Amino acid sequence: MNTVRRGAAALAAAAAALGTAAAVPAVAAPSPSASAGASGTGLYGTKDPTYDGVWRQSLAFLAQRATGYQPADRAVDWLLGQQCADGSFASYRADVTKPCDPRTMRDTNATAVAVQALRAVRGQAAAPEKIDKAVKSGSDWLRTVQNKDGGWGYGAGGASDANSTSVVVGALAAIGVRPASFTSAEGRTPYDALLSFALPCSDKDGAGAFAYQPDKTGKLLANADATAASTLAALGKSIVATKASPQQPPVCHDLSKPTVERAALNGASYLAKALAKTGHLTLPPMPGATDTTEQPDIGNTADAVVALAAAGATKEAEPALAWLEKNSTAWAKENGPAAYAQLILAARATETDPREFGTADLVEQLNATGPAPKAPDTSAASTSDDESGFDVWWIIGIGTVVGVGIGFLISGRKK
Repeated sequence: MNTVRRGAAALAAAAAALGTAAAVPAVAAPSPSASAGASGTGLYGTKDPTYDGVWRQSLAFLAQRATGYQPADRAVDWLLGQQCADGSFASYRADVTKPCDPRTMRDTNATAVAVQALRAVRGQAAAPEKIDKAVKSGSDWLRTVQNKDGGWGYGAGGASDANSTSVVVGALAAIGVRPASFTSAEGRTPYDALLSFALPCSDKDGAGAFAYQPDKTGKLLANADATAASTLAALGKSIVATKASPQQPPVCHDLSKPTVERAALNGASYLAKALAKTGHLTLPPMPGATDTTEQPDIGNTADAVVALAAAGATKEAEPALAWLEKNSTAWAKENGPAAYAQLILAARATETDPREFGTADLVEQLNATGPAPKAPDTSAASTSDDESGFDVWWIIGIGTVVGVGIGFLISGRKK
């Protein structure tokens, strides 16, 4: 999943390598501070929010609701204030007194995650009707910029990519909209777009994986970040997904007629094998870098843990979670609210206490990066995509997988 936003330079390099015109997502989220957010405005974190303000605010909300906290009203107001009149969100608007205009860089990822976050905080918000309006206008805007192939690019009109499409699917599912019903003018669904990024099990280097986008020759190249995001979306879930049962090792299997359910399990199979090598995912060296040593990819490792747990492969995810508990402290401190949120959601997906994550209390650390949230509400601790009940149609669809001998069923999700 596209969580802690990847560096602009890294994405620019990736886009150049792919020969695409994909818009560049934002840089990593800021480090925590004892202050109540940037300049006391209600925003989480104190670093420059230009590229990730809406993203990190939204992830903070989702992690807080997942642990029973309700964000402060002024934090919610900050996010509501970022929305454009047409329902879209930019990565960040420094002056919200000025209306959005054609030059405003509207961001599908920011819009989708903000829609999901606002939906999550609605129950205890001071102005639920205002949130309902914001959620509807945001989802309506996403429909207007859906590409012909059923997917979304990072920016409106950009070529569809697996990550952006997955973020939108997660938002739709979380607000109770069946993703398969969200069709383009040509009748294509987000799942049609996701299947176009799926590599077959016969692929030598990326069996079962998803690509971010085809490269300039049209070839699909395995991408762990895109695979984690797409696995969740193909399951009909979002980044707040929880552990599924019964547990079963994911297996890669090609069907004569590909289905999104089968592609999800194939993606989980790829992630399990990738994590088994070192206990974590890795970042390839940047093009032209003098140091060609691969570095641990902590953010995407956390995403992979969530995806595997959601696919019923928690056992395969547990070594990676243990690795995160030992190795994520400095990374989270540097990258701030979104990073803490990522780790909290990974812990929660495996039923691990985020307050005792190695030596860290992730919940306390996240809460310290912004306005003090409202007191914990134990009844809200299970807030997730479970609320909308959207998994019902996915469970029906999984029958096609059971029919080919993979006894997998999503059920018994933590309530």
